[in-house]
Amino acid sequence: MPIVEVTYAPDLAESTLRELGAALPHLVSEAVECPEEPYDGNLQPGDVEIRFRKLSPLDRSGLVAVIEVKSKWFESRSADRQDRVDRLHAGIRAATGLSEFGVYLSLPVAAWSQGE
Repeated sequence: MPIVEVTYAPDLAESTLRELGAALPHLVSEAVECPEEPYDGNLQPGDVEIRFRKLSPLDRSGLVAVIEVKSKWFESRSADRQDRVDRLHAGIRAATGLSEFGVYLSLPVAAWSQGE
């Protein structure tokens, strides 16, 4: 289950944020898909957690958005992580039209449990 945190500039249009929120679950799921956690295209509640946070006046960023994706480490994910994040960046750009943004893919050793 990837956790996605989107930090964005205060002047980024809400419509763009909504497009991003709609596109991210599928794009992130494709980006982190692996034999250990295959993606069948049928997302369920809890499959991708997305959080949005507006930059504060004290934050420093030269980008309109930074998208941080955290997903459990598997060797198969780690082997081609740069390609995965590059494809995710391209997919986000195509889906939203954003140009000045970054994507950070983190693959920590982790575990996840979810109730019904």
